[in-house]
Parts: sequence; structure tokens; C-alpha cells
Amino acid sequence: MTLADLKKRMEDAPGRAWIKMGVVTALYILFLIWIRSIFGIIVIPFIFDVYITKLIKWTWWKQLKNDTARNIMSWVDAIVFALVAVYFVNLYIFQNYTIPSSSLEKSLLVGDYLYVSKVAYGPRKPMTPLTMPLTQHTMPISKNKSYIEWPQLKYQRVKGLRSIALNDIVVFNYPSGDTVALHEQSSDYYGLVYEKGKNRSVNPDTLSLAEQRNYYQECYNKGRKILLANREHYGKVVWRPVDRRENYVKRCVGLPGQTLEIKDGIIFIDGQENKQPDNVQFLYQISLLKPVPAQLRQDLGISLEDLPQQYNKGGMTYYLPLTGHSAQVLEKRKDIVAHIEKIVFSKDNNEFSEMNLFPHNKPTHWTIDNYGPIWIPKKGESVELTLDNLPFYERIIRNYELNDLTVDGGTIYINGKESDSYTFQMDYYWMMGDNRHNSADSRYWGFVPEDHIVGRPVLVWLSLDKDKSLGQKGKIRWNRLFHAVKNYN
Repeated sequence: MTLADLKKRMEDAPGRAWIKMGVVTALYILFLIWIRSIFGIIVIPFIFDVYITKLIKWTWWKQLKNDTARNIMSWVDAIVFALVAVYFVNLYIFQNYTIPSSSLEKSLLVGDYLYVSKVAYGPRKPMTPLTMPLTQHTMPISKNKSYIEWPQLKYQRVKGLRSIALNDIVVFNYPSGDTVALHEQSSDYYGLVYEKGKNRSVNPDTLSLAEQRNYYQECYNKGRKILLANREHYGKVVWRPVDRRENYVKRCVGLPGQTLEIKDGIIFIDGQENKQPDNVQFLYQISLLKPVPAQLRQDLGISLEDLPQQYNKGGMTYYLPLTGHSAQVLEKRKDIVAHIEKIVFSKDNNEFSEMNLFPHNKPTHWTIDNYGPIWIPKKGESVELTLDNLPFYERIIRNYELNDLTVDGGTIYINGKESDSYTFQMDYYWMMGDNRHNSADSRYWGFVPEDHIVGRPVLVWLSLDKDKSLGQKGKIRWNRLFHAVKNYN
């Protein structure tokens, strides 16, 4: 096509086409300014061609003589457009998320469908750009990987409306999800490895710091070999990029630079008690004289998962997650409850507490109710490194901030240089569930890096009760539809 032909096409383009092109181009340029992307300018000539010059036959399939082929291509065109639109909306505007577990009950319920704002904290630019829209890491039918690792782009975040505040509910990528045993995806890989490789004949408390490090390294190596050798049970062990790791939702109870400690189930930040959610749950030991009536169970929000109907026999003892209000109601029902008592996991009473708390390679003797104190790293701040505190920060240094970390003869080396301190490159957060005794959270896998932050839940747009079948009354929780996700300060 000659320059004269191109000029004629521009002259023949109707005024409406020029207006549409101008509006779309202006909006696109504003979008590029927001995400700070110069590279995106290469799309502008294509926008101009779509509306004005039409050199590329964007709708070539409309000229097909075969009606079947034309109809098929019409659907393909619509699907491709929808996938591209969904891809960019999910990346930069919002994303749907379903509550899969009871870790945030009763603030958020299993079966809540959330609108998660990416704009709130600023959308994260694609780190693994070649991925299938509407999938996190696995194709729904084939169960194959839904992304290609290459290229991996550097972490960048667009400016958001606000920063994470204390006690915000946050959606983030699961930090320990970089490595996953596919048949044990609900288990933290590193906790599982250390647990399987643990030598129970050795008491780490009797070892020096250097000996402790060697002991835990041996536990890790042994546990990893066990998982790799038992592929039928544990499944294939795979690695996942940051933005392809499982999405989790928890409450941020510790901000960068703060010191967190848990005393008898109460969170303290920099020595001050942190306000608990109104519906925070703890584990209670409850002995029943007879089954809990279905209506009472539903009124108190006790799920069948917590109290299965088939086991509701008189004289049975359960360990139930309950709010303070629910515990008070049950305590008054002397016709049903013989005994009810709140569980507190102290150093002397750790029977029901998980043993694989963070850090996995240090004998802290902490429990889920008595944990810390622990300092949460802040970007630009430094920490003195010793063999004693290295287990708290070595995953950050090596895995999250991608340094070469080694220890030789009690001396710490970072990128080949002897180091007695480290300056953090990112902010980190401490996330916990409101169902305090039934939540896999930072107590088990540690800090959440800023590059793992996905967004802020703002609205429950649908809520389904998993204990009820489709069509059954109460399956849809109508009172939760378009329910705002509330945070507190």
C-alpha cells in the first residue's frame, strides 16, 4: 500500500471513528502512565489501525463463505477477546476469591465469594506473564501446569490507593508455596520435610548453635529424600513462581518494623495489646450429654466439619472452635453440655499444638498461643546476624531476596562475603487467621513478603453454605450477599 492510499483511508475514515480512536487512545495512555510502562506504547499504532487505517484484517473471518467456519471463528474471536479482557482486569483491577477454609471464621465464612481489589494496595505487574487466565497454577481438567516459567519478570507494583494497615484482611500468595508436594498441597512443604526427617533420639537443646544447624540440615536433607522417594504417596515435588503460588487470605496482625508477641492467645504489638476481632475463635474442650440440636448448631455457626452429626452421641468430648459468645451460650445449656473449657497452649500444655512452628530449624519451644517475641523486617532496616537469630531471617535472605547464603564454621557468608548484618530489600508482614487454633498462618511459615501481596477483599458478592445441598433452604446465605468486608483498627 502506498502512502497516497494510506492518506486516502485516513481521509475517508468517518468522524465517529476518529472520536472513538481518540477516546480509546487517551484512556490507554492514562493506563500506561498509571502502570509506568513505556513498552506499552507499541500498542498505540494498532489502536490507530483498528479504527482508522484498517491495514490489518482484524475480522478477516467475516469474509468466509462457509457459514459453519464463519460461526466458529466468531466464537473464537469472542472468546479470545474475553480472555484478554479478563487477563488485564484480573491483573490490574480486581479478582474473585473463594474462602476455602475456616481460618478466618467468623469474619469470613467458608463458601464466601469475595471481590478482591487490586487497586487498593496497588496491582502487582505480571511476574509470570505467560499464564492461562482464570487459573492460578493448574488447568481445571487436564491438571497440567497452567503457566510457563519463562520469562520471569522483576517484581514491580503500581501505586495503590492505600498501604496495608494493621488488622486489614489481605489476600496474598502462600510464601511457602514455592515448593509443593502435589499430593500434600494442604501441608507446608518445609514443615513436612523437617517433620519427616526429624531424628527423635536427638534433643536439639543439648547442642551448640553450630551443632543445631548441622542437625536441622540433616533433618531437612533426610526429609526431602523421603518425600522424593515416596512419589506415589506425596506426589511430584514442584516449584512455583511467586504469583503462581496458592492464594491465601488472612488478617495482617503485624506490620514491617513491629515486634510481635503472643501471650496466652493475645497478640501484642510493640508491647501493646492488639484489639481482637469481635468474632475471634479459640478452641474449647466440650463434653456433651446429648447431641447439639441442629437449629442451635446453625444459630451458633458450628459447621458439620467441626461437629459431625454422625458422631453426636451422648458423652462424647470434642474440641470445637468457638467465639466467646457461642461458648457462653453453650455453657448455659446444662441440658446439653456437661463441661466446657477454653484451651490455652502453653509450654507445659502443648498436647494439641502443631510441632512444626516457624522457624522449623530452631528449638524455640513456642506454641500457637505463646509465641515470640519476633521482629518483622522492614525495607531499608538492618539486623545483626548471628547463628542464634539466622533461622528467623535466612529464608528471607536466600529465597525471597535471592542471595547466596552459606554458613561455614560458624561464620555467615552472603554472596561470598563474610557478613554480620543484613539490610532488607522488601517490607514483610505477619498474617494470622481469626480462628486462632485452626489456622495455618505465619506462626507456621513465617513472614509474608510485599511481593506476595495480591489485594484487599472489599465485598462478599455470593455466599454458599457447604453443609447444605444445592436447592436446599439456606444454601445461599442471603444476609451475606453484597456484605462489605470489614476491617478494624
